[in-house]
Amino acid sequence: MKRVVVTGMGTITPIGNNIEEYYQALLNGTSGCANITLFNAENFKTKFACEVKNFDADALVGRKEARRMDRFAQFALAAANQAVVDANLDLESLDLDRVGVIWGAGIGGLTTLQDNISAFATGNGTPRYSPFMIPKMIPDIAAGLISIKYGFRGPNYATVSACASSSHAMANSLDLIRLGKVDMMLTGGSEAAISETGMGGFNAMKALSERNDSPATASRPFDADRDGFILGEGAGALIFEEYEHAKARGAKIYAEVLGSGATADAYHITAPHPEGLGARNVMKNAIADAKIELSDVDYINVHGTSTPLGDIAETKAIVELFGDHAYDLNISSTKSMTGHLLGAAGAIEGIACVLAIKNSFVPPTINHFTDDPNIDPNLNLTFNKPQFKPVHVAMSNTFGFGGHNASIIFRKI
Repeated sequence: MKRVVVTGMGTITPIGNNIEEYYQALLNGTSGCANITLFNAENFKTKFACEVKNFDADALVGRKEARRMDRFAQFALAAANQAVVDANLDLESLDLDRVGVIWGAGIGGLTTLQDNISAFATGNGTPRYSPFMIPKMIPDIAAGLISIKYGFRGPNYATVSACASSSHAMANSLDLIRLGKVDMMLTGGSEAAISETGMGGFNAMKALSERNDSPATASRPFDADRDGFILGEGAGALIFEEYEHAKARGAKIYAEVLGSGATADAYHITAPHPEGLGARNVMKNAIADAKIELSDVDYINVHGTSTPLGDIAETKAIVELFGDHAYDLNISSTKSMTGHLLGAAGAIEGIACVLAIKNSFVPPTINHFTDDPNIDPNLNLTFNKPQFKPVHVAMSNTFGFGGHNASIIFRKI
């Protein structure tokens, strides 16, 4: 089975619009959360989110093209372009039939759908929908747009599994390269659900934090006073490449992609299994797929959304699976800084794992004030400050509504 490595990365996040900005923000424990500016949130229970700042779609994507894309697709194109440039791809020398795109999005063009329905309902004269509504809205369009831009003619599709979407995209990309079906995949995910519809829907579920008096400290994974997740937006893109192919073209190699796992809780549409059964099994499967020992794992970037039930279940799963080694490894939730990017979460958190390996540091879980008696106090949850140490193997966990679980493992090379 062929080996797979990461040779390019790109990010558009609430804490940085390129890899260097993102890395520095992770290092500094920067919160990306603030009052909403994308719409008037005065009448909403939650009035804050982790928005992408200073994003100029016209400059990054092109004015004409940007008008025909939802914000989630604009993010995708911008992050993908960073990854292509970072990987130093010479498109003329590549066999483009063996380069594909798998892109994750949990929701897709929600704002486009919202705006078109609103315009139809309130329009004067003959109500009409935009001819671009459907191609702007559908979750797979980001993968298609990336493929069209670069001429990548290999496998091209979207993964839609709520918050696990981009992790499943990476896992599928890994397998295609391992099996020798392609040489390279551009993978990752994007999301842009900070809208009246997105906020209203999640508020109705009571899923979001309502800490309007302190947005910057609202995302509190593992804290006793956590009260829900913070909606984020953005994109992460990675170039996965067959190892010998990367070596032959003299590519810069960030890390090796060792393995992945996928399971279902088979329990509830939104709540995790209370004992973390699906979470434990997906980590176990990823480790088996990577052909490593439990003791090889140095760092877990956990799903860690800051919800009352989810954080407890995930830590239980870690202790049950890893046993004594659970207390030797570092755990952190970068969602404390970025908020929850839904379908894009796995991509930017996978990139955080690669950066941890490359730069020998563990990003912190910020906003910890009060220990939760339901969470094992002996776990190293890397509270409030980064920890500097060699990271040889890092795991990223993402879990989605519907009980979808995904884990992916990276190794220093």
